[in-house]
Amino acid sequence: MKGIIFDFNGTLFWDSQLHMDTWRDYSAKLRGTPFSDDEMLKYMFGRTNEDIIEYAIGRKPDKVLVEKIATEKEALYREICLQNPEEFMLAPSAVEFLDYLKANNIPRTIATMSEWCNVEFYIKEFNLAKWFDIEKIVFSDGTIPGKPAPDIYEIAAKKIGVNIRDCVVIEDALSGIESARCAGAGKIIAIASREPVEFYKDLDCVSQTITNFDQIDRKIFNIS
Repeated sequence: MKGIIFDFNGTLFWDSQLHMDTWRDYSAKLRGTPFSDDEMLKYMFGRTNEDIIEYAIGRKPDKVLVEKIATEKEALYREICLQNPEEFMLAPSAVEFLDYLKANNIPRTIATMSEWCNVEFYIKEFNLAKWFDIEKIVFSDGTIPGKPAPDIYEIAAKKIGVNIRDCVVIEDALSGIESARCAGAGKIIAIASREPVEFYKDLDCVSQTITNFDQIDRKIFNIS
């Protein structure tokens, strides 16, 4: 492998529960009942806010409604992050792994369905510029289809100048794994940040399931 692409939420930052708690409140507000765990798994993780809102209300939302709900929800989410410093940190061994990638000049970026307001927040709070070229981070800008569409990983690979077939993708969500598979990623590693390791065992496209970044074999990279 010549490059690596990270999902962010639930992968580099284990914030799935924070997002779930926030979306439960908003889904109840939107339709009268909160999302079930199964709905969260199928229709929330890896999706755009517009996708989630459309599912919740059962129709295509107009842009004004999407912006209103998304702005309120994401502001609350960021507030909750800052109120929980014991949880507001990068994933286990992520810092050491990112240091390794940087030291060995391995092309890398982030491909997230988070919108810029949150990405900017992560860049500042986690000092992501230490490891990533901010201009190469791919995020939900209103033009990229949500996962499981392959577009985001295809775009990310082009950003770092590596064929997607030569890229490792790190993902936690089923929609993200399917996105990477459809894009033709050379290797997909699932990180069990919320689900048990067994959750991924029947996914033929997943070559390895990890619980921390120390478990990734550095020998998979082609280092000249």
